[in-house]
Amino acid sequence: MSTTIRNYHRFYASFNRLPGGDREDMKEALVSSFTDGRTTSLKEMTSKEYDALCASLEERTGWKEQLRQKRSLCLKLMQKAGIDTTDWARVNDFCRNPRIAGKVFARLGMKDLEALQVKLRAIMHKDGLKPARTKEIAIPSQQTERETTMMTIPLAVMGQA
Repeated sequence: MSTTIRNYHRFYASFNRLPGGDREDMKEALVSSFTDGRTTSLKEMTSKEYDALCASLEERTGWKEQLRQKRSLCLKLMQKAGIDTTDWARVNDFCRNPRIAGKVFARLGMKDLEALQVKLRAIMHKDGLKPARTKEIAIPSQQTERETTMMTIPLAVMGQA
């Protein structure tokens, strides 16, 4: 069977989190169980079988649940910092900033989310985000009158030499 899967990163990311001894035998057993014994090679799996295998591994390792929890925590911290989390464009614009994460929120991995949490907590420690500076034109509400002061200088003192 021809398959379009060329990158097995999703499988190995979850597979390497599993405890166990002989990795090759374990991989072959997993592949065989998801192909009903048809093959023990990842290359010969169909896309549907590969997706089912990866979903099972992600559920077994708890990776998806951990990712969901970290994303949720980051969104709560962003909300406390003053970012409108109901607008994904604003969340992505905030995360795209190189000083924050450097990529959109959906592309953040576990380590990125942990680093983002630290940065968000630091922002919260410093009283949240500052509102953007807007140029305000000062319009005086009332014109104040200048007070004039007069000074008298006696001319007689100036004329004497």
